Amino acid sequence: MNNKVWMSLAMVMFLVACKSSPVTPAKVEDKSGGAGTSASSGTDSDASGIKEVNIDGDANADANNPLRDPNNILSKRNIYFDFDSDAVKAEFRPIVEAHAQYLKSHQDAKLILQGNTDERGTREYNLSLGQRRSVAVKKAFNLLGVQDQQIETVSYGEEKATANCSDEDCFQQNRRVEVVYQGE
Repeated sequence: MNNKVWMSLAMVMFLVACKSSPVTPAKVEDKSGGAGTSASSGTDSDASGIKEVNIDGDANADANNPLRDPNNILSKRNIYFDFDSDAVKAEFRPIVEAHAQYLKSHQDAKLILQGNTDERGTREYNLSLGQRRSVAVKKAFNLLGVQDQQIETVSYGEEKATANCSDEDCFQQNRRVEVVYQGE
């Protein structure tokens, strides 16, 4: 009897989780029969009120977004660490400060701090070290005024290594926290 109740409860929870909202169909006005229905060559409206939308991406969109502008400090997304350390190095503070300013001025922006390690050490130790690194960067953001709900931390340990390494320069590239904005 008890198993039937649990199965029923599990089925109800599954069905509730699968619930979807109805999609409202878009209203489309048919103007194909009339004269003077020329397409606009820009993003401005033409006389019929129809706008052209570029779905392949706009070349100027990256230039207007400071997160994607290669000349902006916000395009720098990696904070590197010393061997077996979770201390944010002074050389990466300007990157942390720039992202903190962006998050404070864009309250709806959220990011994930992804902690990574090189492959030296056990899997468990590396997961722990990656988490400590991402939390260290989060604390730096918090000290600069960024709200907790804008930041998520995760550790990948050695799972997202950029390459199999045999020298210290290569290992250095894997000891990092990646700043990843949601929706990018």
